[in-house]
Amino acid sequence: MKRTRAQESRAAIERLYITMRHLFTRGVYKPNGISGEGLVEALRILSPEIYGTITDPEKVELDGLLYVMERLPRGIEECRYVRLISREGYESSKLTPIIPPKRKRNCYRLDEHIMYVEMTRGRSDIYDILTHLTFLNIESNKIFQNSTDAKGKINTNWRMLEEIVTKEQNGEDFNKEAASAYLSHLIGRTFEETLFAVDKFKRSSNSNSLFSIIYHLGKLAFEESVQGLDREISFSATLRERVGHHVYGELWAKRIKATLDQKDLLKRPIHIISANLHSVLNTIYGFQLLDLKDYQSLEDVVMDISTNTKGNQGKAIEDYALDHGFINLPDESGTNIGAQIIDTALLEKDELIPGVFLSKDKSKRPVFVVMDYAFGEQAYECFDELLKPYHREEKTSPLDIISTSIMGKAGILYGGKGDLMIPNSHVFEGTADNYPFKNEFKKSDFEGYGLGVYSGSMVTVLGTSLQNKDILTYFMESSWHAVGLEMEGAHYQKAIQSASKIRRSIRSNVKVLYAYYASDNPLETGSTLASGALGMEGVRPTYLITYKILEKLFS
Repeated sequence: MKRTRAQESRAAIERLYITMRHLFTRGVYKPNGISGEGLVEALRILSPEIYGTITDPEKVELDGLLYVMERLPRGIEECRYVRLISREGYESSKLTPIIPPKRKRNCYRLDEHIMYVEMTRGRSDIYDILTHLTFLNIESNKIFQNSTDAKGKINTNWRMLEEIVTKEQNGEDFNKEAASAYLSHLIGRTFEETLFAVDKFKRSSNSNSLFSIIYHLGKLAFEESVQGLDREISFSATLRERVGHHVYGELWAKRIKATLDQKDLLKRPIHIISANLHSVLNTIYGFQLLDLKDYQSLEDVVMDISTNTKGNQGKAIEDYALDHGFINLPDESGTNIGAQIIDTALLEKDELIPGVFLSKDKSKRPVFVVMDYAFGEQAYECFDELLKPYHREEKTSPLDIISTSIMGKAGILYGGKGDLMIPNSHVFEGTADNYPFKNEFKKSDFEGYGLGVYSGSMVTVLGTSLQNKDILTYFMESSWHAVGLEMEGAHYQKAIQSASKIRRSIRSNVKVLYAYYASDNPLETGSTLASGALGMEGVRPTYLITYKILEKLFS
């Protein structure tokens, strides 16, 4: 029986996953070696939506390239050797860290050939970066093919690009349109597409120019093919030892619990919220400081904060918060997950938000622990450690955790950017691990606010790049009734269910609230993550979910 495209794609994901685990255990591989070719073949069969024209033999995928370059260290396209490391002391060296804005991690350029990339977010992060590096390898080989003729001779377009990049490095002027014309032949794109992409890369805060990136990717492929200078990706011994052992998650959680202990908050009712680090702060203290009357007035304030960068309303709210129970805990562990603690006993008003009143007895008022977004499997590592009792000296103190709320960004399968998804279960892609749960949120909680709201199962995927339309259509149209895809839900549920039902470290009836807003629709051409950030469209769903979390917890 002939396999469907969805079945072929799922098999390709499984091959990618198994091959990456094998290469990680082995410690080193060459992207154009036998193992690297295995990754290339599987990625081409999968043909993820986010990588667009990856299967085209000539066309270089430009949106996917920008997406990748904003998540990798600047200049990585120039490096023949990439080494993935743990936190191994380089942060105290004189090397200047390179930090990608869209995937914050410390990276170190040792010399013109070697880039070290610090991996402290667990396996999901490693698989994600290996997928990106495989994509870059595929595109670099296309560039090399496009820069040579049938006899293998370097063509004029490549030589002209080399001159342009030299001028750019020296700060000399050059004709951008003429340069784009040469470049268009090397990337298999029209002049119009090339000119648009050149401007798009120029606006990026992390990426080198498109001229430089294409040149150096092609140069690496040329040096490997003609001169035998192989590219190499390796993993440090320390990284291989630490992955899976919650090294960074334990440090992260211990600091939060130690702060709760120092402030005498361990015995108070605790609500954990996984969200961004501005919405809970602005929602609670915006109402406290500005005497807002309803959700709409909050939205007006945060819209103004988001658009009026010269205004100081956001700073005023934060300053007020610091004097009224707000504790900021920037990450020091290596997880890159900041945290916040909000002690509601120190709020001036008894009303948390309109209609939600706190106990008059301040010793019974709740404490909020807010954590920034985790990445994939890292969600289990950090949540699992946070839900454990606090141990110090010879004393053990369990946390009185009342609720766990997860606000996340996800790809939506039915609606568009900014719409909402309310899950009733998480289906972990590529495994038999499925997590049904009672969600305190209902679809009706969010209706009437002008946003699309969808309810059903969510697929927890192995990586941002490892999906295509065939797989997603299968999850949507089959009996799974999936409404979206994300990377952390099943990992959070694994930690919550382990702590509440097996370890009994938290109450068995802990409240669970999940709501996602759509950052993209991977089934729509031009609406994948590679099409760009959500921007102002994300303000309303972010704050609506935050408001509803606070409303639901105390209704």
